[in-house]
Amino acid sequence: MTEVTTRDMPEIDIAKVQRIGAWYVVEHQLRVLRNYRATLIATTIGTPLIYLFAFGVGLASLVSTNLGDNAVDGVSYLAFVAPALICTATVTVATSEFTYPIMLGFKWNPYFIGMNSAPLTARQIMDGEVIFVTLRMILTGVFYYLVMVLFGAVPSAWGAGSVVAAVLAGLAFGTPLLAYSSSVKEDRGQFAIIMRVVLLPLTLFSGTIFPLTQLPFFLQWIGWISPLWHGTMLARQFSYGVTEPIWLTVIHVLYLVALAVGGWMLAVRIATRRLDK
Repeated sequence: MTEVTTRDMPEIDIAKVQRIGAWYVVEHQLRVLRNYRATLIATTIGTPLIYLFAFGVGLASLVSTNLGDNAVDGVSYLAFVAPALICTATVTVATSEFTYPIMLGFKWNPYFIGMNSAPLTARQIMDGEVIFVTLRMILTGVFYYLVMVLFGAVPSAWGAGSVVAAVLAGLAFGTPLLAYSSSVKEDRGQFAIIMRVVLLPLTLFSGTIFPLTQLPFFLQWIGWISPLWHGTMLARQFSYGVTEPIWLTVIHVLYLVALAVGGWMLAVRIATRRLDK
């Protein structure tokens, strides 16, 4: 048996790790993601094509037949629903990446513990996870935007800003979920409940496929607290122009940033308590 000595081990530049440690976590996740590149490519390209065709062409043709070409907010139904779909896509990415994979890193295949045993802090690990998921959401958002342009669903020259709004919505929904996932020690179906009881209703009650004002007043509060609604409304301002007072747009931004930063900080705190023992 070959004896392994300290001379055989690579030297670790601790100062470098402390400076860019989060990016090592990103690199790890990107290397893992390469194993699923075929699935990633298929879903990233295929999902926006299918959804925009189904909602923007199929359903839009029915709406336009009954209400005209400027059916909602003074634009076509296709232009109305497209920003909601891009926001829903980024929120879905955040949900999928900030639930089971986080449980995997802490418990099932505890590579977070391994990373923490090296010169990586819990903060760097959480920061790396957030950066990685942000990159995934940007990729998803850009492809969605390109398909929106292909379908003629972006009347405004500022339409690319809808990608920024969508990523912000994903972070606002995702980082509090990251904090919760970091605290879970046993899987008892919590994530499945989140998918079915939280995420799915939000896609229906957040002013995505119809205006929030169409809901009864006693249900509209769901949209008011939903990051998906705030992100969708912000994306619409970029996609087809200003349709609301500026103060409401500012509230959208502040609310989303507060959730994203607050959830991120809470996740770091929980992970630090769990790893840095």
